[in-house]
Amino acid sequence: MADDPFQHRFSADASLLPHMADVTNDRVLVALLGEADYRGASFLDQRLLTDRVGREWMAWDALPDLGATAPRPDYIFHIGHVGSTLGSRLLAELGDILPLREPMLLRTLAQVAERIERPESVWSPDLYRQRVLQVGGWLGRGFRPGQRAIVKASSVITAIADDLTGVGGRALFLYVPLPRYIETILAGEASMTETLAQAPARIARLATLMADFPFQLWQLPPVTRIAMSWLCEMATAHHRLPPTDPRYQWVDFEAMLVDPAASLTAQARHFGLTPEVARIDAALAGPIMRQYSKAPEHGYSPDLRRQLQAQSAADHAADIAGAIAWVEALAARDKTIGDLLIYAR
Repeated sequence: MADDPFQHRFSADASLLPHMADVTNDRVLVALLGEADYRGASFLDQRLLTDRVGREWMAWDALPDLGATAPRPDYIFHIGHVGSTLGSRLLAELGDILPLREPMLLRTLAQVAERIERPESVWSPDLYRQRVLQVGGWLGRGFRPGQRAIVKASSVITAIADDLTGVGGRALFLYVPLPRYIETILAGEASMTETLAQAPARIARLATLMADFPFQLWQLPPVTRIAMSWLCEMATAHHRLPPTDPRYQWVDFEAMLVDPAASLTAQARHFGLTPEVARIDAALAGPIMRQYSKAPEHGYSPDLRRQLQAQSAADHAADIAGAIAWVEALAARDKTIGDLLIYAR
């Protein structure tokens, strides 16, 4: 295998991205990307597969395992719609960073992990652990020696965050207080649709994190489902990425917008970067802070974000108050949830 030119290239060349997996047939789709493709992409998902992107399905076992000593990526985890893509774009300006935003292969790992102890699991627990390490090696490659990979995961990937980071990994976790989260989701039709679509899986996950979860999804009105989604992702992070662990830096995105230079500096240092002040200032003064990070062709800004939040707060005041009261009532009966209230306000 060491003499195979493809194996040798794959081991060191990030242009060969393991894009997605077909678990049924135990194969991986490898896509050919340039560094500019990585830097420009808001999502490394199916939208990446245009006609110009070469790709080929390969048996999973045909791809090399780079071993425990291979460089591993650092991670950005988040609760969704809290500036993680913006953070990824800003950090990519501060050094020789290769950003990977929401690689689809991590979704496969999360889906397998969800069923790993069930009869229908297609992988054994040992195979799951082996492939988590293997995927980490794949995503940690760069285009040149010394280039650092930072993966911005999808929000649902926080459920396996500790598996991905391992013993020596570092990660950010981005969140916002509960009222701001609800207001932000309500301000966008797409974010509202996405959040409600994910609500069944999130309430199931939340129920596993509480000793006695007393609700079913059909009992919750839409705005309360948004609050439940915040609670699910925060409880998941508290379990998987405990804020007392120095490997994990929790970042309140609303606070970051108040003093972005200080926050970005702290994030960079957490990842072992030492960017010059001028480089941070240039990143913040450039177009990134004036664009919608998931679709840079559209304008967006912290001021517009606050305006939209204020409009949501005014339009949905009663429903928001009811959703917050629902979370507070759960916190009163469960210490795990109660510990999260310091992040809710």
